Amino acid sequence: MILAEAALRLDASWVDYSLVALYFVFVLGIGWAARSKVSSSIDFFLSGRSLPAWVTGLAFISANLGAVEIVGHSANGVQYGFQTMHYFWIGAIPAMVFLGIVMMPFYYGSKVRSVPEFMLRRFGPGAHLVNAISFAVAQLLIAGVNLLLLAKVVNSLLGWPLWVTLLVAAVIVLSYITLGGLSAAIYNEVLQFFVIIAALLPLTLIGLHNVGGWAGLKASVAAESHFHTWPGTEISGFDNPIVSAIGLVFGLGFVLSFGYWTTNFVEVQRSMAADSLSAARKTPIIGAFPKMFIPFIVVIPGMVAGATVTPIMDGNAEPNDAILYLMRDLLPNGLLGVAIAGLLAAFMAGMAANISAFNTVISYDIVETYVIKNKDDKFYLSFGRWATVAAAVIAVFTALIANQFGNVMDYLQTLFGFFNAPLFATFILGMFWKRMTPTAGWVGLVLGTVAAMIYWGIATFSGVEAGFFNLPGQGTAFVAASIAFVVDIVFSILVSLVTRPKPDHELVGFVKSVTPKENLTDANEAALPWYQRTVPLGILCLVMVLALNIVFA
Repeated sequence: MILAEAALRLDASWVDYSLVALYFVFVLGIGWAARSKVSSSIDFFLSGRSLPAWVTGLAFISANLGAVEIVGHSANGVQYGFQTMHYFWIGAIPAMVFLGIVMMPFYYGSKVRSVPEFMLRRFGPGAHLVNAISFAVAQLLIAGVNLLLLAKVVNSLLGWPLWVTLLVAAVIVLSYITLGGLSAAIYNEVLQFFVIIAALLPLTLIGLHNVGGWAGLKASVAAESHFHTWPGTEISGFDNPIVSAIGLVFGLGFVLSFGYWTTNFVEVQRSMAADSLSAARKTPIIGAFPKMFIPFIVVIPGMVAGATVTPIMDGNAEPNDAILYLMRDLLPNGLLGVAIAGLLAAFMAGMAANISAFNTVISYDIVETYVIKNKDDKFYLSFGRWATVAAAVIAVFTALIANQFGNVMDYLQTLFGFFNAPLFATFILGMFWKRMTPTAGWVGLVLGTVAAMIYWGIATFSGVEAGFFNLPGQGTAFVAASIAFVVDIVFSILVSLVTRPKPDHELVGFVKSVTPKENLTDANEAALPWYQRTVPLGILCLVMVLALNIVFA
C-alpha cells in the first residue's frame, strides 16, 4: 500500500527541497531546449536518428533504471540477497550483447521506426497488429509501476494523498516528453543516470558502514544463501539445485532476458536514435558495462534494510519500501535531497521510456497503419503529443493495479512472460529461418501469450497443489515465460509447414540467410581501435560478467 503514515515520513529540510526543486528545473529546461529541435515526427519519436553512441548508451541503461531496478531489486535484496544478481548478470548482459552484435543491424539497417514495424515488414499485418496492441498495453501497465513508485516518494516527502501524488508525478513526466519528444526523454535519461548513481552510492556506503562493513552485513543477515548467486533455489522456486540452475539459465537468462532486451521497443528505441549503424550496435553494449555493477548499489541496500529496519524485519512493511526506510534512517539532510532526487529521477526515467515508446507505436503502428492513413507528417506529430497525454492519464489508473503487489518484480516478471517471451520466440525464429510464414507469425504470438496466461491463472487462482503450479519466489514467472516461448516455437513451426512463406526478395534485411553481409556491418568501424568496435567490446563485456559470476558464486 502507499505509505502515508508518519513512520515513513522523510524528515526533509529546506536544503533537500531546494535540491529536488533544482533538479526539476533542469528536467523541464531540457524538455524546453529539445522543443526547438522537433520539427517532424521522426524528430519527436526517434530524435532524427542523430545522437552519439555514448548518449544513447547511457539513455539505454537509464531507461531501464526505474522501478524494476531501484524498488523491485532492492525488495529482492531483502528477500533473496545476492541471488538477485541473476537479473543482471544472467538476465541482462548476455542479451544486451546479443542485441548489439546480432539484432541491431536488422533493426537499424531496415530503417524501421519501431519493433512492431519490423514485424509488419517481416510477417505482415496479423503479427504486426498483435505485437503493436500487446506492446501498447504492456507499456501502459509498466508505466503505472513507475508512476506508483514515484508517487510513493512524493507521498513520503509531503504526505499528500495517493491520488494527488499520482497526478503530480504524471504531470511532471508528461511536461518534458510532450515538449521535446524522445530527445528530451533521452537527454533527461543521461542526466538521471548520474543523479541516480549519486543517490544510491552514498546510501550503500553509509548502510554498509552502519552494519560494520561486509563482515558485519554477513553477520546480520541470517541466510548464508543470500551471499551466493548459485544455485539460486530461493529466487527460482526450485528446491533441486540442478533444476534451479537450468530454470535460471533457460527461463530467466534466455527466454525472459532475450525476450525483454532484444524485442522491447522501450530499449531498442534508444539504439534506433543513434547517428550510425556502428553507434546503434554499440549502444546496448555501452549500457551493459554500468549495468553489471548497478546491482551492488541496489541489492546491498535491500540487504541492509532487511537486516536493520525493524518494520521490514518484523514483516510489518512491504519489501518494496526498503529503500525509503533506509533513506529515512541513514541519510542526513542534503544527502537526503540527493537521494530523493535520485529516486524521482529513476521513476521518471522508467515512466518516460514507457510513454515515449507507447506514443511511437500507437501513432505509427496503429493509427497511421490502420486507423487514419495518408495524413501529412504534422498530423502524426500532433497525435503523438496527444497520445502522450492519454498515456500519462491511463498510467494513473494502472498504478492502482500495481499497488496490489507487495513486490513489484513479481508483477513485472509476469508481464514480461506474457508479452516479451513469445515475441522473442517469433523474432528469433523468423530472423534465422526464412521458411517461417506470415500466418505463423501471428498464430505463434497469440498462442504463446494465451498459454502463459492460462498457466499463470491456474498457478495463481486455482489452488492447485502440484509443485509445477505452486512455486515460491519468482519461479511462476520463469515457467510462464518458458511455456510461452516453447508454445510459440512449436506452433510457429507447425503452421509454417502448412502455409506459404514470403519470397526471398521480400525478406532481405529481415532474415539473415538472404541479407548481404555488407548490409549488416558498418564499413567505417573496421578502421577504429578495438575498444571502439562492437564485437571486441561485446566479448570484453561477457568476460567481465563471467568473472563476476565466478567470484560471487
